[in-house]
Amino acid sequence: MPHLTLEYSANLEAEMDIPALVRCVHKAALATGVFPIGGVRTRAARRDIYEIADGHGDNAFVHMQVHIGAGRSEDMRREAGALIFKALTGALGDVFASKPLGISLEISEIDPDFSFRKNNLHDYIKRRTGEPVS
Repeated sequence: MPHLTLEYSANLEAEMDIPALVRCVHKAALATGVFPIGGVRTRAARRDIYEIADGHGDNAFVHMQVHIGAGRSEDMRREAGALIFKALTGALGDVFASKPLGISLEISEIDPDFSFRKNNLHDYIKRRTGEPVS
């Protein structure tokens, strides 16, 4: 973990490079040092149907949902969230300066009793870096 989902209003696509934004926040999540590289997944979801504030067509939004595994301290979650949010808002700086834009980020813990996973990415990453596979 984490899984980062970047939702954005469709009216932003003409003004920004969405794949670059995904790479930016993905790198920021890795740079926190909190999450194992094999668990970090970042994706974007364009939203075509939305209503923002007064309904004006220029209004836009970006929302990042960060789902993390349980067990990290509040301070660790807060620091990781702040670092990812800083990268997100930095990457959106030009757009924020030019149009009405709401940017938000929320971190939520995944209940381990109701989370089902199968992942061999850690082993592949170890092989790529020459580390022993357990």
